Amino acid sequence: MVRLHAAAFDAAWSEADLRGLLEAEGGFGVVAEDGDRALGFILCRAAAGEAEVLTLAVDPAVRRRGCGRALVEVGAAGAQTRGALSLFLEVAADNPAALGLYEAAGFARVGLRRGYYPRPGGPAADALVLARALPPA
Repeated sequence: MVRLHAAAFDAAWSEADLRGLLEAEGGFGVVAEDGDRALGFILCRAAAGEAEVLTLAVDPAVRRRGCGRALVEVGAAGAQTRGALSLFLEVAADNPAALGLYEAAGFARVGLRRGYYPRPGGPAADALVLARALPPA
């Protein structure tokens, strides 16, 4: 997961970061694999009727083949079984591929966080806050 996160993001999370999120109350995740090769993963947290996608990373070599969408759906199902009625996430406003994925998965914009994502050598990117309703489990 550390390798995949580093390949997907400028500011990669450490093993301790990822482990801490999974071990925190309400934390859960899924890894997509092909044999013994990890293709991507999603980490989420559910509490008090809401859930949040903490991170989603897909190996750049297998992007645009449905792995990300499948992970979003599995994450949504996991949130739903934990009692969440909505699923939130933040996505960089300058990431059209991720925005397309989330829009296709039924997310809609509900907020904006200016200068949320630091960028090496440039200004920080805004984050769009997106949400998707989940039917009761």
